[in-house]
Amino acid sequence: MACRISELVLGCRDPEVLARFWCEVLDFVVLDREEGCIEIGPREGFGGPQPTIILSRRDEPEPGKARLHIDVNATDRDQDAELERLLGLGARPADVGQTGEEPWHVLADPEGNEFCLLKARLAPL
Repeated sequence: MACRISELVLGCRDPEVLARFWCEVLDFVVLDREEGCIEIGPREGFGGPQPTIILSRRDEPEPGKARLHIDVNATDRDQDAELERLLGLGARPADVGQTGEEPWHVLADPEGNEFCLLKARLAPL
């Protein structure tokens, strides 16, 4: 038997702001709140095929580049339409040295955490 990812933990200054952002991006809901942490995930709850995301308050950013970022794929629209939606939610373009020829867009969430919008459209779960 192998392991599978059950949750991702993202340190942030304001878990409430990022919870709203990522819930809108991923069509997730708040599953749990504890002091300084918010867990968001699919409406079906923890333990399904999608990992949950724990947004954990960190007053100071950790030194160095983040070693984890999130990739997202649109499920009900093309990449251009999804890019416009994400930008409208508060994402902003991020430059990590891409050439402009990549089939993905590098974005940053409202706290500057990088994530990528990939080109392929996935079927909804």
